[in-house]
Amino acid sequence: MPATTPTALVIVFDGIEEIEALTPVDILRRAEIKVTVASVNGLPTVTGRNQITFAADTSITRVAEDSFDLVILPGGPGVLELLENQAVSHILVAQDKAQKELAAICAAPKVLANHGILNSRKATSHSSVRDALPRPSDDPVVIDSHITTSQGLGTAVDFSLTLVKKLKGEALAQKIAESIHHSSRIF
Repeated sequence: MPATTPTALVIVFDGIEEIEALTPVDILRRAEIKVTVASVNGLPTVTGRNQITFAADTSITRVAEDSFDLVILPGGPGVLELLENQAVSHILVAQDKAQKELAAICAAPKVLANHGILNSRKATSHSSVRDALPRPSDDPVVIDSHITTSQGLGTAVDFSLTLVKKLKGEALAQKIAESIHHSSRIF
């Protein structure tokens, strides 16, 4: 675990599954992890799949060369936008090469798979993209080295608590789980 305040980047886009984006932001901030929300569209806001609009802190191009302890890809029908985005590709490949934490939920593990990041790694995802994974799992949350994947909206809290556990330890993750009255399956 880093001695300094850990940092996380959450990449957001139009058509995102709102809960899969905002749950990690909320839970990581409860853990006092510095979270940056960056939009792929370059605008200050994104609109999710359920027409909920929320603000980003910055654009993906402004943070493409920055270093983060963790990069998170939420899912949703707009995730296909990430497949062709050069800034996102650069961030993912650099994060993987540095063996730094990468996390993806719902359909977003397909983006990791398309970049070769999941080669030989066990991962899970939404059932609609499970065939894109080289070593698919039916587990709700899967950790393989520095890669964490999760199935979707219903697993967003456990996914987020797993990320807290990886960056700040199990005790804090358990404390947060208790404070939000969540009976986590990760402990």
